[in-house]
Amino acid sequence: MKVVVNGIPQALPDGATVADAVRAVTSVARGVAVAVNGEVVPRAGWPGAALRDGDQVEVLTAAQGG
Repeated sequence: MKVVVNGIPQALPDGATVADAVRAVTSVARGVAVAVNGEVVPRAGWPGAALRDGDQVEVLTAAQGG
């Protein structure tokens, strides 16, 4: 299936979840937020939130600095 993650087309296997998409773009475990088609997906729901062909996924990570 093809989805767009952070503006970049990605090929993911059929049945991929939000958790799979996150792992495809970052290894960061904390400070990550995800929206699919403009709707925030709570972290607890990532493993069960199936993606569909054409979905728009935004993976945001917190940055620290000064």
